[in-house]
This record gives sequence, C-alpha cells and structure tokens, in this order.
Amino acid sequence: MTPGLFHTLTVADTQPQGLYLSDDSGERVLLPNRFVPEGIETGSTLEVFIYLDSDDRLIATTQRPRVQLNQAASLMVKDVNRTGAFLDWGLPKDLFVPFAEQKQRMEAGQSYVVYVTSDNTGRLIGTTRLNRFIKDEASANWPGAADPYQMGDKVKLLIAQRTDIGYKAIVDNTYWGVLHNSQIHKAIRVGQKTEGFIRQVREDQRLDLSLEPIGHQRADSLSKRILQKLKDSGGTLGLNDYSPAELIEMHFGVSKRAFKMAVGKLYKEREIIIEENGIRLASEEERKKAIKHAGGKPDAKKNKPKGQKANNRKPEKHTARKEQPKDSKDDSSSSAPRKKTVYRNPKNTSGNTLRLKK
Repeated sequence: MTPGLFHTLTVADTQPQGLYLSDDSGERVLLPNRFVPEGIETGSTLEVFIYLDSDDRLIATTQRPRVQLNQAASLMVKDVNRTGAFLDWGLPKDLFVPFAEQKQRMEAGQSYVVYVTSDNTGRLIGTTRLNRFIKDEASANWPGAADPYQMGDKVKLLIAQRTDIGYKAIVDNTYWGVLHNSQIHKAIRVGQKTEGFIRQVREDQRLDLSLEPIGHQRADSLSKRILQKLKDSGGTLGLNDYSPAELIEMHFGVSKRAFKMAVGKLYKEREIIIEENGIRLASEEERKKAIKHAGGKPDAKKNKPKGQKANNRKPEKHTARKEQPKDSKDDSSSSAPRKKTVYRNPKNTSGNTLRLKK
C-alpha cells in the first residue's frame, strides 16, 4: 500500500484495538476504533487514507486530509523546532517539513504553499521547493502524443505566488500557469483553490490562464447569472453596455467585454429589453411581438442548419434586350471588329500645328 493516498480495502478481521483491513495482495493495515464507522462488518469495504504513524507504521483513517501525495496545498504551520516545521493537514500526525525543504524559514501561525512528497525512507514530508515538482512547459510526454491542454480547457488552480504581471498558479498539481492582471476581475489570494480555464498555450508550451470561461462558454455561463440576478432583483438591473467597467466587475466579477457579450446574447434570445438606465426582463407580450416582427423566428442563426450559409444576394433581374433596327449604323450584333485609331504626329508641321506630347 502506498502511503499518502486513498485505498479501497476490505475488512479482514476485528480486534480490540480496531479493524484490520486488507488489499487484493493480502497486505493488512489497522484502522483504529475511533475511526471505525457504525455497522461495519467483516467483508465490508471501506475507502481509507493510508499514512505513517509516529512509529512509522502504516495506519488507516477515514479522515480526509487537505492534501495527498504528489499534490500541493496551502497549509498553516502549527509548530517549529530544531529539525523543521510541522503543518496542519487535517490528520492526527502533522506533516513535517525539514529545514532543507524550506525555501524560506517557516514561522508558526503562517500559511505556506507546500507540495507533498516522500523522502528516501518512504516517510511523507512537505516541501516549498515547488520548481522541483511543478513543470514550466505543458508539453506531451512523448513524441507524437497530444498536448495535455487546449484553449478553453477547464482546470483546477492553486494560487501560489504574486508577481509583477499577476499571479503564478499551479495547474492540476502538475504545471505552472500565469494569471495576468488583465484577467483578474475578482479578489483572489495566495493559497486559494479555484477553478480556471486555459486562455492560451503559448509557443513555448507555457500556460496563460483565465478565471472566466473562454469565448461562447463565457457568454453562456454569464448570461445565466445575469438572468438569475434579474429575477432576484424584481426583473430590473441598473447595468447596461454603457455602465462603468468597475461597476460591472463589482457585481459580476467579469470584464465589461464579457458582460456585453452576455447581454447581447440575452437580447438576441428575446429574454431582456435594453433601456437607457439598464436592462429588464422582457414580458411575454414583448417576446411574442419581437418574434412576430422577426418573421416568427426568435433567432435566425439558431434555427439555421449547421453548415448552411446565409444567402444575402438579391435575385437577378432578367430584362429583355432591346433589338436594334436592322438598318441602324451602330449595329451591336455586327461581328466585324473595330479598328483602333492611332494618333501620330504629322510629318509636315507648321508653327500652328499641335503636336502630341512625347
């Protein structure tokens, strides 16, 4: 059994000190009585977390730690002694961080972003030297394989460090990503876990991040929030395309551009009416009137089959060509080519002769 991970084990035996659980290979581990759920019998299965106790023996618990092996989290220091620091990770035995694994000396009561790994004895420890475990480039593991991320992918973020251009974040416990100041429209802090999105995979395979969905996904999710806000506020909202960006950011935590996209989507779907001082929910009569005015189609683009392009060309008018009289000198039906007139300077010239400019 690998310590630092969750395992699904079977109850093999009951003893006064607790239950002995076993895996498929027959390896056994003790689950102390204080962690045994009610109604558990021999043969039942349990999901437990495996770690090492104070005597470095494998032990199981039904408690859920704040972080597992090969993961990062922000943890608070409970105590510091001559060997290192001890962090609270939600288990009876604290997570030990030796001084050699501290990028800066830890202080009791402070929180730090740490990565959980194991030392050469198999004991679980924490480290703040994140660059040894978090990769800069999100590239394929072998030639020909697909890259791990594409633009718009949803990811889990841990805000790890403040920089001059924004924040560095750990993406899915594996890669570094950058959250630029221009993409931050709500309060965040170092140590915070949140969901994010891949805004761009750069040419050097580094990741640019966003806290908002990308493209149409952003408009869809935000439009639902705007509708709910309208319903909660009695059908009106004092925001529109001309509202200050700071006011939009305060209410929805998004950029003004994203807000305008979502409002435009709701307007095309006949869900809202845009007024001078804000927006409001459209009544049923206003929806029917707008649909009738649009020819019975609430959204022409929505009802159009995929791949079909709109044909905006006007129909060609076929008019009969007027017949010219047969005896007309300017007979357009004549197939005889016209000779091109060439103008030349006269050979014999006088003082009044006009010459062509060479």
